[in-house]
Amino acid sequence: MIDPDGYRPNVGIVLLRDDGRLFWARRINRDGWQFPQGGMRSDETPLEAMYRELEEETGLFPEHVEVLAATPGWLRYRLPRRYLRRNERPVCIGQKQVWFLLRFLGEECHLRLDANEKPEFDIWRWVDFWYPAQNVVMFKRQVYERALRQFAPMVETACCVRLGGLPAGADVQRPLVLAEVG
Repeated sequence: MIDPDGYRPNVGIVLLRDDGRLFWARRINRDGWQFPQGGMRSDETPLEAMYRELEEETGLFPEHVEVLAATPGWLRYRLPRRYLRRNERPVCIGQKQVWFLLRFLGEECHLRLDANEKPEFDIWRWVDFWYPAQNVVMFKRQVYERALRQFAPMVETACCVRLGGLPAGADVQRPLVLAEVG
């Protein structure tokens, strides 16, 4: 499903531990690390897509998480030219994402990267809050930074941690609470 502007609707998941660290996973057979994310189906709300992607990519179920927030509206990134599939119609030029901040309530044994027959990730770890914004593939960095900047105040409150120096750049917008997400 591609929108009229060429963007694929997608959800992103920031999984938060109580100490303020985030779930970070390596793409299978690649060097790239990222947050769980995935495309929305035409009949799904962002919340439904998030729960489906959460289970597919991490093996977690709704009872293993608490939804703390979602970004207001879409955050977009464009794909580099080398990733464009010009022979497909419509051409996807990038992704537009609603990001969710989830508190991890489960145990580490609940994390199962092999829960899906086609796993997305082969290894995971917990990282400092700002680490992903500086270490994800370059074309996703601005979206990661914007999502994390929007979630930072809530993480500081929820985890009683001080995240320190916000990276310069994107505007901070207040995240939506779950009740405002479709």
